[in-house]
Amino acid sequence: MVPGTTETVNAWGIPAFVKGQPFCFYMVGKRHVTCGFHYGTSLQDPQKLLEGTGKNLRHVKLFGVEDLRREGLRGLLREAAKLKGKPTMPGMAGKRPAR
Repeated sequence: MVPGTTETVNAWGIPAFVKGQPFCFYMVGKRHVTCGFHYGTSLQDPQKLLEGTGKNLRHVKLFGVEDLRREGLRGLLREAAKLKGKPTMPGMAGKRPAR
């Protein structure tokens, strides 16, 4: 979805996607996968997919494969990968490549 992206694992063992700096992570829950954005508050979200109330983080819950095709999700991923000039959040930098 985002050319030039690598996958790593952050300090807490959470898989993250990096393009210059970490921009997105995912966590698996019992009933959904959380696709989180480090600086989600800086993203345009016309489809209102983003959830959360933190200072910077926002996320989208994915309940099935069909949710990967939700209108606006690809745009969020691409926009997040292009964010520049924001410091990497503590602990979010990759500590090792994902396997």
